Amino acid sequence: MNPEITEPSTACAAPGNRAGDASSLSLRRVLIDTDQENVAYMHRDCAVYRAEGFKALSKVEIRTNGRRILATLNVVDDEAIVACGELGLSMSAFAQIGVEEGHTVSVSQAEPPESIGALHRKLGGERLDLEDFRAIVRDITEHHYSKIELTAFVVATNRDELDREEVYFLTEAMIDVGRRLDWHEPLVVDKHCIGGVPGNRTSMLVVPIVAAHGMLCPKTSSRAITSPAGTADTMDVLAQVELPVEQLHDIVRRHRGCLAWGGSANLSPADDVLISVERPLALDSPGQMVASILSKKIAAGSNYLVLDIPIGPTAKVRSMPDAQRLRRLFEYVARRMKISLDVVITDGRQPIGFGIGPVLEARDVMRVLENDPRAPADLRQKALRLAGRLIECDPDVRGGDGFAIARDILDSGRALAKMNDIIQAQGSRSFDHNHPELGALSFEIRSPQAGVVCGIDNLQLSRIARLAGAPKVGQAGVDLLFKLGDTVPAGAALYRVHPSLASDLQFALPACAQSSGPPTARPPAAPAASREFCCPPPHPRPPSGRH
Repeated sequence: MNPEITEPSTACAAPGNRAGDASSLSLRRVLIDTDQENVAYMHRDCAVYRAEGFKALSKVEIRTNGRRILATLNVVDDEAIVACGELGLSMSAFAQIGVEEGHTVSVSQAEPPESIGALHRKLGGERLDLEDFRAIVRDITEHHYSKIELTAFVVATNRDELDREEVYFLTEAMIDVGRRLDWHEPLVVDKHCIGGVPGNRTSMLVVPIVAAHGMLCPKTSSRAITSPAGTADTMDVLAQVELPVEQLHDIVRRHRGCLAWGGSANLSPADDVLISVERPLALDSPGQMVASILSKKIAAGSNYLVLDIPIGPTAKVRSMPDAQRLRRLFEYVARRMKISLDVVITDGRQPIGFGIGPVLEARDVMRVLENDPRAPADLRQKALRLAGRLIECDPDVRGGDGFAIARDILDSGRALAKMNDIIQAQGSRSFDHNHPELGALSFEIRSPQAGVVCGIDNLQLSRIARLAGAPKVGQAGVDLLFKLGDTVPAGAALYRVHPSLASDLQFALPACAQSSGPPTARPPAAPAASREFCCPPPHPRPPSGRH
């Protein structure tokens, strides 16, 4: 008879495990940024991994000290990442569990999120009600969804998959799960742009102008989703933007305005999780956009919003009919949410200002505030028009006077003084806009012939700026040297690219070579000068008194 041969087990248990506590492991923090996703790491030879029948990318429940989080499991073979008796947690997951490294945690298979049935129905094309959206958004906020499930939700609600009432339900649900500020004032204003046009940093001019006028403007912004810089990324060049809500509240009370990142204030937290999925997919569906923007504005306590919708052949919105459809969707949801909305449809055929990227855009903003002759005129004019629209919602201001009031505030230096107050209050950073530090590996793209600029590709310029490193590298970006209608001599530099790293240089160069023309210079006569398209009324005013 052949002897029975038993293979030695290579599985290892957690040190110090008690009998009956085989699912317990020692907690380890793994320094990996998983961008809003809870990820757990377990060694393949861990006894718990084998006993529980876990698989890679399965969802696990982690408990300790009365706390509970769900995470997606990654299986590793390297003990330098996590040993057999340990459970690793990504940085965001570790922060949520709220205990020290080495603490004992229990791990088990996770039950599906309660709202998974509603998600499946939406994937099947069904219409959801308010309670369905509340359940889904609650599970998203509590990180009960994996990235795969989040992606399914984002795709299921993309484009025309939500009717206008569902967009209202989603907005309401996103507000319900976060903090909501109440300023105890009848009129709280804000301005927002849907994006799609590089360099459009009008918010950083509108806020100090209307705050200097005395209006309350708690501006909270997102970081870039698909663009080379968002308002929060650009303001981060000048001052701290990740502010606890108590500090944000104090700054707004003292200075009548702020320019902060909304995520740190826990305003509409589900939106920050959804953005982490939308960013790599480069998705920005109308329904999600409306819910994202209005939920954050209402959560920040605003009750009057000026909304900028740029249109152009390479903007996010390509035609007037599309802009009008989006406008009507915003107005429907805003009306249901009882917020006054003034939609302004503007020219999005080219970037606003010269700089594309955080440092370059901050330079343009400060030059406008200082009335510097080098300041981009289009950025100044657009900011004044939008600020004027906000000022005209003040019942003490006569209709049509807003632009002149805004211009006086800017020209007199009061807007600059207010901006400096806000920067100091938020925590000033060292920045010299007259000599900004830019990516050292700069290169220029030159025109092969003389002509007139008759087209600028916003998407391609944004792509080049991102490939150069923006917004992650603040000094990276694109400096536009000619605009629509400008005459270009042969051999003149059309734009300058500022990568900081050799790898970014290698990415940006081919994109410039392949470009069908960020700006294109051609011999035909110049088109009509760039102008702002503003839809006629409605120009809503507060119903009565200081709304």
